[in-house]
Amino acid sequence: MRRRPPEARRAAEQAGRAAEDAAAAWLAAQGWLILDRRARGRRGDGAGEIDLVALDRSGAEPVVVFVEVKARPTVEAALSALTPAQRRRLAVAAEGWLAARPAFAEAGVRFDVIAVAGGGAPAHLPDAWRPEA
Repeated sequence: MRRRPPEARRAAEQAGRAAEDAAAAWLAAQGWLILDRRARGRRGDGAGEIDLVALDRSGAEPVVVFVEVKARPTVEAALSALTPAQRRRLAVAAEGWLAARPAFAEAGVRFDVIAVAGGGAPAHLPDAWRPEA
């Protein structure tokens, strides 16, 4: 697999950060509390990075939501960009994040995806996937 040139990697990184900023602002406007950004699990656990960790307080009980943000042209493209391997890494990172924060031990947990397409409002897919047992 060929690596992208440094300019392309920088452009993709900038687009990803802009999408994360847009998603965080959108969630905050919905009344969510952003708890963490670019969070990682425990050191050395092989986990991936979680784009956003937020607290959804809209239901009867608060829910800690681990949000994967995808800058893609369509919702379908965003969902297909989340591979099974990436889902496993995110689940491990979420376990580590929760283990380090016992205050959230009793909260519900959910994994969402937010697709950000150029110029449009973020498309939020709540409970987009569940970790495999």
